[in-house]
Amino acid sequence: MYYCYILLGSKSHIFYFGSAKDLKLRIKQHNNGEVKSTKPHIPWKLVWYAAFETEKEARDFERYLKTGSGKSFAYKRLISVVLKKDFAKGRRGSPKTIPKPKV
Repeated sequence: MYYCYILLGSKSHIFYFGSAKDLKLRIKQHNNGEVKSTKPHIPWKLVWYAAFETEKEARDFERYLKTGSGKSFAYKRLISVVLKKDFAKGRRGSPKTIPKPKV
């Protein structure tokens, strides 16, 4: 199985969209600071995931979630409960995601 997942930075309130073969290991890597792009926003909390039969399906869904319409879908259908709780705890403004590094 392959997974597509969404993490929430507990302190920074930033969402991260990713995919992995071993979901538990990948989350540990994020929280141990082993992933350069997510290190500044530790600790991370898993807020949503889905299992796929192939790596291509998981990566394709991850790419979709990183588009404008994919983010709208995710915020409305996949993580709306998390957002409500986050706003209740004092979040101000719309959700943010980590910007893609320029290559």
